[in-house]
Amino acid sequence: MANEYDIIVVGAGHAGCEAAVVAAHLGNQVLLVTMNLALVAQMSCNPAIGGIAKGQIVREIDALGGMSGIVTDHTMIQYRMLNRSKGPAMWSPRAQCDKTAFSHYWKYVIEHTPNLHLRQDTVTELLMDEHTVLGVKTQLGKSFLAKKVILTNGTFLNGIIHVGEVNFSGGRIGESASFILSDQLKSCGVRTNKLKTGTPVRIDGRTIDFSKLEEQKGEDNPGRFSFSKTPELRNQLSCWITYTNEKVHEMLRDGFDKSPMFQGRIQGVGPRYCPSIEDKIVRFADRTRHQLFLEPEGRNTNEYYLNGFSSSLPEDVQLEAIHLIPGLENVEIYRPGYAIEYDYFDSTQLHYTLESKVVKNLYLAGQVNGTTGYEEAACQGLMAGINAHLAIKGDEPLVLTRSQAYIGVLIDDLVNKGVQDPYRMFTSRAEYRILLRQDNADFRLTPIGRKLGLIEDERYEQFLDKYENQNTIVNYLKQHTTQYQKMNELLENKGTNPLHQNVKLETVLLRPQISIQDIIDYDTEFSQFLQQIAASQEEISNAEISIKYSSYIQKEEELVQHLSNLDNIKLPAGMDYTNINSLSKEAREKLAKLQPLNLGQASRVSGVSPADITALMIYLKNVERLY
Repeated sequence: MANEYDIIVVGAGHAGCEAAVVAAHLGNQVLLVTMNLALVAQMSCNPAIGGIAKGQIVREIDALGGMSGIVTDHTMIQYRMLNRSKGPAMWSPRAQCDKTAFSHYWKYVIEHTPNLHLRQDTVTELLMDEHTVLGVKTQLGKSFLAKKVILTNGTFLNGIIHVGEVNFSGGRIGESASFILSDQLKSCGVRTNKLKTGTPVRIDGRTIDFSKLEEQKGEDNPGRFSFSKTPELRNQLSCWITYTNEKVHEMLRDGFDKSPMFQGRIQGVGPRYCPSIEDKIVRFADRTRHQLFLEPEGRNTNEYYLNGFSSSLPEDVQLEAIHLIPGLENVEIYRPGYAIEYDYFDSTQLHYTLESKVVKNLYLAGQVNGTTGYEEAACQGLMAGINAHLAIKGDEPLVLTRSQAYIGVLIDDLVNKGVQDPYRMFTSRAEYRILLRQDNADFRLTPIGRKLGLIEDERYEQFLDKYENQNTIVNYLKQHTTQYQKMNELLENKGTNPLHQNVKLETVLLRPQISIQDIIDYDTEFSQFLQQIAASQEEISNAEISIKYSSYIQKEEELVQHLSNLDNIKLPAGMDYTNINSLSKEAREKLAKLQPLNLGQASRVSGVSPADITALMIYLKNVERLY
């Protein structure tokens, strides 16, 4: 093997795979080093991609030219669009995947990507010249040099696995942890801390009584994650629902004296929004039951994932409690649930590019930055790979704003606020949810991917054709008039007031009771027009959204324009905030530590109030007068 590369990526999880592939696609010679090449992009928790806000992230990755959506579409076994009863800003695609096929497909991708070199080994040390990374050294004694290094070690840094009173080192069960690296970075001034995550038992499906469970099928017309031409999903598998009960909770409480969490053996902070089952029954003591989902792990396995039953209690306690759950009275388990503690790095020490502020040429992506979830990791890997490439070329970095993408929200939150518990993306974190819908991710980001060179000609032409069709549909609805007598039959059936004159089709569609499909069914000319332009269901649905929510979209765009003015007011590098007495003490400390680039970034720092921003603006004006 060569010993010098443009970029070295350490770890082949979801972040590492995205980082390595995108950097190689952009023309860099990339080395991807991982402990086990048979376990790339492993789904170490539930076998699913997407969900609330996470689905939006996967579509954004795809729109930019990443691979997570494509891999998901090739390996999913069930598809659902969550939150359909709410507005389209909340719609979130989610797919159950064949766990083994997902990893195998990613392995196929990385093995067939030009410029991408693979090595199964363990990186034990960073090669450094003071605070600049030069490359890596491995367990087998090899040294590799690179212009940029991207660390995506997941939960492997000083990882400790807990099952009841038993604990041992590991990055995942059955895989060894990574040592030295985090201690080396700590000695350079990189702040580290510990987090905790967990995973439930895996169940033998042959021992489940499905007659006692509620079936949850996939959608009749399943969608896709990728905006490209990926296969249609056929022969979906069902998930299943059951519930805990008071007997289950009592059994679990009896095991608390052996719980590493309650006995203080786990020091790391666990995920607030995905707590363990023991944490749930303490935090929600008034709840008599909790919903559980049984998720199939693939087409060719009997293994089921018991979503909602993450636990670090002793195996015998877990099993006895599970046997009290309807449908699971006689189940056998393949392996128990466990908790894992691991080191992560303070994300406020990162630039927006995900390069370390402390160690030059070092990028950090994924769970090492305190996030949780495949999707959150994958988008960081993508952005780290892109920005490492741009830095090598000497080009301007790619920084997505909060109004451009959920990816921008995530990175902005990490850089400005840091994490106190594992960070998970939710729609509530985004203030511009109506602009950041899953359906328009390509409209927002594909031109950026095209400019970078990640979107090929054929796909870009499809993108242009799609939006030309959508605009044509919108214009038709705005320009064509309906015959009110005929349309009144529809309005009466839908329980809304009749028309007394002919109006534009757009006016009818703006009524909340009316869908675009209703108009298609009642207006023959419109139906024929759609057939004539060969409009897809996606184009028709997107046209409907753009009309129904046009006023809300316009308001958010105006708000973005107003607030973006703060981003245009730059703050001097190395500014001494400690001597600005008009700032609150907390603001002085936070701003001095983070050194924001502009007022917009400063306004999003936790603990900095609107009054502090006003004081900063006045201070900057006074400084300008002096000079």
